Amino acid sequence: MRYILAITVCFLIALIPERVLQAQNSVPVVGFSEFEKSLKSNSDTVYVINFWATWCAPCRKELPEFEKIHKTFSNEKVKVLLVSLDFPNQAEKSLKNFLVSNAITATVILLNEPDANAWIDKVDPSWSGALPATLIYRKNNRKFFERELSYQDISYSISTLNNL
Repeated sequence: MRYILAITVCFLIALIPERVLQAQNSVPVVGFSEFEKSLKSNSDTVYVINFWATWCAPCRKELPEFEKIHKTFSNEKVKVLLVSLDFPNQAEKSLKNFLVSNAITATVILLNEPDANAWIDKVDPSWSGALPATLIYRKNNRKFFERELSYQDISYSISTLNNL
């Protein structure tokens, strides 16, 4: 029985795409000053920046939508950045396991900046700090959402910004 279980586990692990395992082998831990550069770009690229955490149920529910956006727009000028606000000491267990089990290949960083009041307004002055939250922008045109988003919500925002 153990032999069958071991073979089954090996088979299931083999089904996980290698790029998922490689991409999420390590999640960069950054401070706000390093991350802040991601909030400002004058390129023609649309940036989709989602703030989330594994302990946030609506965040976990919407994350596959961002992964779908990442894959759908992979050949266009669209970049998806998933900013985890998980506690750094739980990243190894909770965050990495979640990313692998959900086959997340979009770029993920862990924002390690304990004083959220010092940086939340810099993301968007209307943000209360609640999760999930998403900033979608292109150049100086910005859309901020402090709620769960669907694929259609995100896709529409990308299209709108591309047409400006």
